[in-house]
Amino acid sequence: MLVLPRSARLAAWGSAAIAGRATPADAVRAVTGDDEPHAVEGHLAPPDDDAASSSSLERLLAALVASGATGMRVALPAPGDAGGLPGPAAFTAEAVDAGEAVLVEGELLLADGVGRLGLVPELTLFGSAHEPGTHVLWRSEPVWSPRAPDGTTLSDAERQLRAGLAEATAVLAGLDVARWRDDAADRITSVRDGALGLRELPPGTPARAARVAASAARVRAIVELATEDDGAAVSSGEALARARSLREVDASARRALAVAVNAAADPGAPGADR
Repeated sequence: MLVLPRSARLAAWGSAAIAGRATPADAVRAVTGDDEPHAVEGHLAPPDDDAASSSSLERLLAALVASGATGMRVALPAPGDAGGLPGPAAFTAEAVDAGEAVLVEGELLLADGVGRLGLVPELTLFGSAHEPGTHVLWRSEPVWSPRAPDGTTLSDAERQLRAGLAEATAVLAGLDVARWRDDAADRITSVRDGALGLRELPPGTPARAARVAASAARVRAIVELATEDDGAAVSSGEALARARSLREVDASARRALAVAVNAAADPGAPGADR
């Protein structure tokens, strides 16, 4: 089964809950998945009927609605590619380090005034390889006004993904990781044949947005497999060229995934299904 980054699930399901297309409880279950219950800390003013120390995702969604949020968007940055992040620098650095962030749409009533809000997940892993677990803390920070979108449509993203999928698959086949890694064959099959889980995107997601999100998740999973080791002996030049190629493929997949998730978050927006 293919899964989306936590920020992607929060943006899509959080927007659906804010718009009334999903219940807050369903959104929390989808975002949390197999994690321990998520915690939230930061600058959002709590709703009148909640304690100031409220930290659950469901209370976060209630506070967002009470504060005037109109939706949520995902950003999936990487070192050297902070596209979609509005600043300030401290928030951008945290988001790049995490590889993901959520930007809340609308001017909100924050604990220290009116402004915009971003959230970055901080993960703490526990348990063993056989029984892993994850604690997630969403840190909310004031952010600047959003940047203008880059104009990429779902059609654009889908075209880029076709080339990226072919290239990533070719690199993986060339590595032939299944020959020397016992776990690789099952993982390759899972990536190749897997679909997005039922709770990855909310009801009402445009069909093309769901398709692009699944393709982008598949490309990123293939890239992850292909970059885990070098496989057969190659020269340092070949290894560097392959790494550079995979970074470019992953960058295209990251951008496509953000476009798809943000279309799922706002299915009524112009171009959300084209």
